[in-house]
Amino acid sequence: NQIFTLDAAERHRWHPIAPCSRVQVEFRNPAMRWLGEGYFDMNDGDAPLEHDFRSWEWSRAGTRQGTVVSYDTMARDRDGTNLALWFDRSGTADHLEPLPRAKLPSTGWRIQRTARGDAQQNVTVKRTLEDAPFYARSQLSAKLFGETADVMHESLSLDRFRSPIVQAMLPFRMPRR
Repeated sequence: NQIFTLDAAERHRWHPIAPCSRVQVEFRNPAMRWLGEGYFDMNDGDAPLEHDFRSWEWSRAGTRQGTVVSYDTMARDRDGTNLALWFDRSGTADHLEPLPRAKLPSTGWRIQRTARGDAQQNVTVKRTLEDAPFYARSQLSAKLFGETADVMHESLSLDRFRSPIVQAMLPFRMPRR
C-alpha cells in the first residue's frame, strides 16, 4: 500500500508491490523451472515520462535483512528526486540517507550511468542484460551498508528516448541477452 512520488508535481508514482519476495516460476514449453529472490513493482503517471524527466536510475538489492532500493531521477525543470529505502521482510519501508554515487562504465550505446554503494568501495558491472539506445539493465556487485550484494540496476535516458532517431528505431525489437 506504499506509493512514492518521483517528482515535485506528484505526476509520477512508484509502487513497490512486493520488494522482498521468493519467486517460483514453472514453464511447460520450454520445460523450465526457477526458484529464487525476486520483486514486483509498478510505475504510473499522469504524463509521459519524457515530458517531466531527463533520466533516471533505479536499483534493487536483496540483503540478509531485507531489500535496499535506490531511485534517482533527473527532472527537466528541477534537480530531481533521490529516494533511498530499506524494506524489511514484511515489506515495511524505512527511508535511508542515499549512499554515495559510483561511476559505472558507459553502456554500448554510450549511456552514462552511476550506481550507489558504500563510500570508497567499488561498484562493478557483472553483466549487462539489456543495452538499448535509451535504456540499460545490468547486474552489479556492490557493498551496501557493509554487505556485499548483487544489485539489479536500470538506467533510463529520456533525452535519448525522445530523440527522433530513437523514436524511428522503436518498432524494431532490441536484442536481449
